[in-house]
Amino acid sequence: MMAAAPLYCVCQQSYDVNRFMIECDICKDWFHGSCVQVEEHHAVDIDVYHCPNCDVQHGPLKKRINWHRHDYTEPDDGSRLVQAGTSVFVRELQNRPFPSAAEILVQMQGHQVTQKYLEKQGFSYPIAVPQLGGLGLKLPPSSFSVRDVEEYVGGDKIVDVIDVARQADSKMKLREFVKYYYKPHRPKVLNVISLEFSDTKMAELVVVPDIAQKMSWVENYWPDDSFFPKPFVQKYCLMGVKDSYTDFHIDFGGTSVWYHVLWGEKIFYLIKPTQDNLALYEVWSSSPNQSEVFFGDKVDQCYKCVVPQGTTVLIPTGWIHAVLTSQDCMAFGGNFLHNLNIGMQLRCYEMEWRLKTPDLFKFPYFEAICWYVANNLLETLKELREDNCQPPVYLTDGVKALITALKNWLKREVTEQASEVPDHIRPNHLIKELTKEIRYLESGGSKPVKSQGCGPCPLTRSTLDKARHHARRTARRLRHHHHHHHAPKTPSNLEILELHTRQVLKRLEVGPFEEVRALAHYPLPHAACDERRAQQHVRKECRAELSQRIQENKNFMDNQSSGSNSNSSEAWGDQSPSQCASSPLRLDPSSGTDYQYSETSLSPRHPSKRPAPNTPPISNQATKGKRPKKGMATAKQRLRKILKLSRNNHFLL
Repeated sequence: MMAAAPLYCVCQQSYDVNRFMIECDICKDWFHGSCVQVEEHHAVDIDVYHCPNCDVQHGPLKKRINWHRHDYTEPDDGSRLVQAGTSVFVRELQNRPFPSAAEILVQMQGHQVTQKYLEKQGFSYPIAVPQLGGLGLKLPPSSFSVRDVEEYVGGDKIVDVIDVARQADSKMKLREFVKYYYKPHRPKVLNVISLEFSDTKMAELVVVPDIAQKMSWVENYWPDDSFFPKPFVQKYCLMGVKDSYTDFHIDFGGTSVWYHVLWGEKIFYLIKPTQDNLALYEVWSSSPNQSEVFFGDKVDQCYKCVVPQGTTVLIPTGWIHAVLTSQDCMAFGGNFLHNLNIGMQLRCYEMEWRLKTPDLFKFPYFEAICWYVANNLLETLKELREDNCQPPVYLTDGVKALITALKNWLKREVTEQASEVPDHIRPNHLIKELTKEIRYLESGGSKPVKSQGCGPCPLTRSTLDKARHHARRTARRLRHHHHHHHAPKTPSNLEILELHTRQVLKRLEVGPFEEVRALAHYPLPHAACDERRAQQHVRKECRAELSQRIQENKNFMDNQSSGSNSNSSEAWGDQSPSQCASSPLRLDPSSGTDYQYSETSLSPRHPSKRPAPNTPPISNQATKGKRPKKGMATAKQRLRKILKLSRNNHFLL
């Protein structure tokens, strides 16, 4: 028999990994924090804990010895550096001089921030919008409070809370954070920055900016029937008290971010994502003394951007930034991936992989959405090529970066079990097709291409509505099928004959056979035999009619060519196997159902197309044993197929 699971706490329940527990220093038993009224973020302040069974009292709190270290019990001998987030650090940060973000910040009105503008001008620098109007952003009124958040989201919602002085993450119920927030004297600085509320009633109060909605990969490319759950990263509520601080970081997956300060104030410290700065950031992130080094001192420029109440900022891909809450603040924000900076997004993701970032702090199913995007961009490139329209540089460069990343992920799957390749996507085929499109673009193509001024070219699904997008794709596939099977060219004599044959067969659709088919719906004695005789009779009459029509066509063509010299006639009989595909044929009706074909001359060849005089005849034996090239079936095969279809399908072509 299996041993019974050990029971803990005063509630005598088994261990639950999702619930915080604390150990008694006397009996060494474990207790749920919720059962003994100990919050997780308070546990670090407890030096010795006595459970209710031992003494019904907490041990004394740790005595604070310093104000500049995450562990404030360390001796303050002046040898240890200031760590990020401590009260000393925040005070020094507020007194530091920084260049103004006005040098790099793009000031715009809401109605100016459009997808067309960003596709033309690029999205490389932060954008500030001082007024809410024109962005398409819908938010609660500025009187919306932390208690209102609890009402809409629910007090039992578990939220991630950052203990700013220790830069450590813990979990607590939202109602506990609300109690903390409204205390007259807060024992510590707590910050909530990752409350995603798309699955709550509060989601109805917020509509993300139009630009984030239209450009978002998730909104444009994530299929409704995906095996993977759809990522929800567009609606965050941030609640921070004065002196909350988040150290330098790049948003997960290199996502771009929109922030709106509902009330209060935020200060952003912005660093441009140059090659050197990103390399320095990766080294700094992996260093053991990261918290002791202010990353702004490692780069050439770190800009200070004050975001007051009512202002919206858009931060592009890869920008390294830290955030200080200078006064109690509530803000709303969201993250989105897009086509404008694909290469940078992939670089940030690969950096996260090298730094072994936990999945909790990464973009959900980043690789899966990249496969979806690659599949859609392949269709987009084909559409642009068929429209004779040159794709923008950012899209071409993005697809190149995407191809490289997809190849690396496939190689990585050999050693890693987890795979995010969607089931309906053939990864190697997709990479091959994307590579083919890029090579076509790099070679300049076979046709002159139009510039971007030629008209609107569909770059994302948001450019056109879904119905029109689907119609374009359907039309593209039909055009592809048409060009593949019926490439436009000058009609050959065989095609003229085939056309005439089809017309004859269509005229025979209505007639005796329709009567036979009608009789089939009313069974009579010996109906099967009668129907078979009727069909044989129809076939006999049809063969006679068909032979007569083809003979008439031959006579007509012979009359047309009677004025030409005899050499042209001889030339028709001496063709290479490759020319047989366009050779006219003659049907011998005397052979019954097994038709025989022989070559004949229907019209002269244009003088510029005639072979040299006395060209030696080329036998059809040259192709014996060889597989004809695709689309180069012999004339006999082509016409035999037509007539065979006619017999099997009762002349319904």
